[in-house]
Amino acid sequence: MNIRTTERGRPGSSTGQPQLPEGLDENDPFYEFFRRFMPPRQGPAPRGRGGEGGGEVQRGVGSGFLISADGYLLTNHHVVEGADEIYVTLTDKREVKGRLIGSDRRTDVALVKIEGTGFPSLKIGDPMRLRVGEWVLAIGSPFGLENTVTAGIVSAKGRDTGDYLPFIQTDVAVNPGNSGGPLINMRGEVVGINSQIYSRTGGFMGISFAIPIDEAMRVADQLKASGRVTRGRIGVGIAEVTKDVAEPLGLSRAAGALVRNVEAGGPADKAGLEVGDIILRFDGKPIDRSSDLPRLVGNTRPGARVALQVWRKGATRELAVVVAEMLPEAQARAGSGRSSAPGQGGSGAAAPNALGLVVSDLTEERKSQLRVRGGVVVDASEGSAAKAGIRAGDLILSLNNQDVTGAKAFNEQVARLDRTKTHVMLVRRADSARFVPIPPAAP
Repeated sequence: MNIRTTERGRPGSSTGQPQLPEGLDENDPFYEFFRRFMPPRQGPAPRGRGGEGGGEVQRGVGSGFLISADGYLLTNHHVVEGADEIYVTLTDKREVKGRLIGSDRRTDVALVKIEGTGFPSLKIGDPMRLRVGEWVLAIGSPFGLENTVTAGIVSAKGRDTGDYLPFIQTDVAVNPGNSGGPLINMRGEVVGINSQIYSRTGGFMGISFAIPIDEAMRVADQLKASGRVTRGRIGVGIAEVTKDVAEPLGLSRAAGALVRNVEAGGPADKAGLEVGDIILRFDGKPIDRSSDLPRLVGNTRPGARVALQVWRKGATRELAVVVAEMLPEAQARAGSGRSSAPGQGGSGAAAPNALGLVVSDLTEERKSQLRVRGGVVVDASEGSAAKAGIRAGDLILSLNNQDVTGAKAFNEQVARLDRTKTHVMLVRRADSARFVPIPPAAP
């Protein structure tokens, strides 16, 4: 079904009339495309029934689909965001007003209600049963063309695009206006919501992404119950664990989520989680990629006590964390918010060590400010360390799973290194830490 949204014109806002290319008339085949999708012309708002500036201005078009006979339908958050009115065109050409029940920016899912009963709804499928190479269909309104069906195959599952959810990647033709429409398997079941495309031109280029329907339904259930989504949080910043880092740290494979920072006083801090820990399991579930962790934590009920398995200094440890509630758009922040500044210990013009680093001790006051027990600050970087990305002002916390306690001890550690092997340092920059692999020296 087609969804179009409008907003009320306001004094000084756009007129709602698109800026069509010069010379383009109604007989041109691209006239309707530009009329719908070019940005509106700026100028005085039109007069409408609501008084000056009160006329409705078309805001955008998208797609959606019914999930129940009593009129609940799903679409994308970005389709209805900022809309004053939502109009839904059914397959029998009736246009009815929709009421926004709730919308979730993180997952790009929105729940809309239309009044009535006995609506034909789609059967919900199981995305876990999808196989790469399986045929799927997308139904939507690309460029405002209602009830358009396109077909393709599943290209990949669990595709991480940096968003909150793992996407289903397909090569189904999806274009502007398809957003919010269903992705359907060959059994006629909805397995996803078409949400994004990869494009350099704005048009279809063979890569489309859909939100798995099981994740979308979990969001919809919460929106229906309370109008908002409640998620868990533990207060850490994380990064991927690469193969170059995993092997020197003694991990059998590159997996888990590297803890880059820990929010002071947050759930993870209270549980004893430390910067440099690698979270391997959450509530018994393996963390294969760092992106698995926020999804598992987000789906956990706030207040729940959950077991964590972490890798620290060459061995696993078991911790327990009490999950807190994620605030809207909240982001975990590291303890003090202060960055590591060079020269706090004052090493003078020392010669660089075998890795090309000149380091100095941290004062006790600085350690307290940064909430660290040890470490050294980098005063200068050259050679292998500089090539690996380490620079002045960085704080080195550990070397090959061994804590760095001071400049003298660190330089002695470096002097004993076998430079035919890769070595790993835990480096903090500002409020975030990461493992930095130092490759073997050139022969």
